[in-house]
Amino acid sequence: MSDHARPSPPQANPQGLTTAEVAERMARGEVNDVPVRSSRSTADIVRGNVFTRFNAILGVLFLIIVVAGPIQDGLFGFVIIANTAIGIIQELRAKKTLDSLALIGEAKPTVRRDGTPAPLSTSEIVLDDVIELGPGDKCVVDGEVVEADGLEIDESLLTGEADPVVKRPGDPVMSGSFVVAGSGAFTATKVGRQAYAAQLAEEASRFTLVHSELRTGISQILKYVTWMMIPVAIGLIVSQLYVENHDWREAVRRMVGGIVPMVPEGLVLLTSIAFAIGVIRLGRKQCLVQELPAIEGLARVDTVCLDKTGTLTEGGMDVTELRVLDGDETYAASVLAAFGAADPRPNASLQAIIDAYPDGSDGWHCTGSLPFSSARKYSGATLRDAHGESRTWLLGAPDVLLPPGHPELAGVDEHGARGLRVLLLARATKPLDDPSVMDGIEPTALVVLEQRLRGDAAETLRYFAEQNVSAKVISGDNAVSVGAVAAKLELPGAHSPVDARRLPAGRDEMAKVLEGGSVFGRVTPQQKRDMVGALQSRGHNVAMTGDGVNDVLALKDADIGVSMGSGSEATKAVAQIVLLNNSFATLPSVVAEGRRVIGNITRVSNLFLTKTVYSVLLALLVVIWRVPYPFLPRHLTLLSTLTIGVPAFFLALAPNRERAQPHFVRRVMRFALPMGVIAGIATFVTYLIARHHYHGAGELDAETSAATLTLFLISMWVLAIIARPYTWWRIWLVLAMGLGFLAVLVTPWLQAFFKLKLVGTEGPWTAVGIAVAASVALELVWRWISRRPA
Repeated sequence: MSDHARPSPPQANPQGLTTAEVAERMARGEVNDVPVRSSRSTADIVRGNVFTRFNAILGVLFLIIVVAGPIQDGLFGFVIIANTAIGIIQELRAKKTLDSLALIGEAKPTVRRDGTPAPLSTSEIVLDDVIELGPGDKCVVDGEVVEADGLEIDESLLTGEADPVVKRPGDPVMSGSFVVAGSGAFTATKVGRQAYAAQLAEEASRFTLVHSELRTGISQILKYVTWMMIPVAIGLIVSQLYVENHDWREAVRRMVGGIVPMVPEGLVLLTSIAFAIGVIRLGRKQCLVQELPAIEGLARVDTVCLDKTGTLTEGGMDVTELRVLDGDETYAASVLAAFGAADPRPNASLQAIIDAYPDGSDGWHCTGSLPFSSARKYSGATLRDAHGESRTWLLGAPDVLLPPGHPELAGVDEHGARGLRVLLLARATKPLDDPSVMDGIEPTALVVLEQRLRGDAAETLRYFAEQNVSAKVISGDNAVSVGAVAAKLELPGAHSPVDARRLPAGRDEMAKVLEGGSVFGRVTPQQKRDMVGALQSRGHNVAMTGDGVNDVLALKDADIGVSMGSGSEATKAVAQIVLLNNSFATLPSVVAEGRRVIGNITRVSNLFLTKTVYSVLLALLVVIWRVPYPFLPRHLTLLSTLTIGVPAFFLALAPNRERAQPHFVRRVMRFALPMGVIAGIATFVTYLIARHHYHGAGELDAETSAATLTLFLISMWVLAIIARPYTWWRIWLVLAMGLGFLAVLVTPWLQAFFKLKLVGTEGPWTAVGIAVAASVALELVWRWISRRPA
């Protein structure tokens, strides 16, 4: 409903709407009813798999065969139906997996109703609801601030401006922005499709098959194939009609027989299936892939930037020591307890303090607060004691609050070297809103915190090291402390941590330091982003993991962003991969899945494009030599099924741990071109010899059969090369395809159906001899290619 069609909303009630008011708005349809879409709709999936360029081409050719007959030459039409059905079924399975995972990871903002805050699904929010905000929370609808306590909102997803915006009551908030500091509440002024959130969700959670080197490369190849088909088709139909004087039906069949094998129709399908099955496999491990190419992208990554907190360490922390610097321990503990009580949305460090000192605030009352910010590295509070005296307190990183060389920093470094986190509680002499509040502070106590290491972190880091993927720990904590944690996990280079405050500003200079180091502390959110950009400028494919608001900018700019499921809504919105089980150890599974997809699609692409090359070459040779095209469509359907279609399906889904290599098109074509040329020339030579041998005997079927035998044997050797390294099932796969062709040759009704007839002994053995010679050439070429870098 539009704004002018409803009365102006009353002044927002801080207690939120009543149940009756919610029901009234639901009846008017003022609900945030935008569905969470993690994938294409069922209709889009069906359309996307049915209405493709190649289905259109092959569909037209199939209709031509239906008219010209016989139907045996239109077998490829039934293959189109089967392939399309497989594609639809697999993507629907992937959609079901994604949809269920998206519900698990869906944001549940805290909404006040009848005076009670409770988490609700975004689809249950109605107009004028009062929604609470805290650090890391995402604004899911548009609204207007009604409460603000140091509230700072990052609107970079909307405006591109990285600096957070301070919000006060009456200021607007836009869906898609997120809180970086402070807390507050706002009323919903736009819900449903009127809110910007509808557009953001559509873009951030879409099931997509774009921006992939594999798919881009395949599309590029297929575009060239499509343009080649037009002149070849014209040449073939002219040659068969006017040179060979075939009747139009035979000319059309021969033309279609020459065109159909040029189209690698199964290649796009297999790529989609491989990606979709990857999503299903990762979904079983509680890994939500928000963009399919992220599987491929992470497999190509050579540098992983890790945020220590939440990635290498668990979210929880424990207070292990309170070292009093001024006063007594009871006094310091009461201040810390009051500090904790003053923050409604404590971070992990403050939560550990709250757990350690739940009571005993001793009459302290908070009159003002400054929430923790990753840019500031400290938080503050103005506390009034039981006697009415107000004092300003700061809690944060000692090396930020204290000047360099301060005697207390020596003890901090000692704790940091053991992997402990240290916070300084200090009394300030100036008010919180004074920009120089840190000047002249009085240290009161040091709070020593111990982080909990993830049990699987060390094994995961070892995996990346074995795969030649460089791991960089980038944290806002003290560099020495971060280095100690990384050293416990046996990360190479952890004993030489770098303080990011001393990093050079220039991108090239920064990149040199980054390539040489492994651990970086005191990194600001903007520096994280700059570090990702510096590594990318050196040609690195960078993945960034994180769970906090301070990681969002770097996650957005990284080649692949990985968020923890327990992380802030902002990080999950911009990440391509969300680890719903919060386990860093899931990343190797994503890398392995990506390598399986890339390696296997590259492998089967060699099969499909070898066929394309020899098909184009055979068509050109037929036009040049002015002879009948040697094959009917049914012959090439049989060959494609046994040497490409069935084997490619199994090979595309097989385990594959080969490291992902760049330059997909170049790597495939350097194999397919020589292999296709050898297969095409050998087949055409067999055909010419057979024509001479059977000339005048009316044995066109015999000539075609000899050429088919040669092409099958050569294609089987190409398959044998592609299937390496051999395992028992790959050997059986190759043998089964050979037995399938043999069954056609020895079964009378199959001979008649496929018009295959081996006449005499000289012609067939000549075909076998040429195929053997060609296979030797294939083997030599393959060995030469495999020894040379791509």
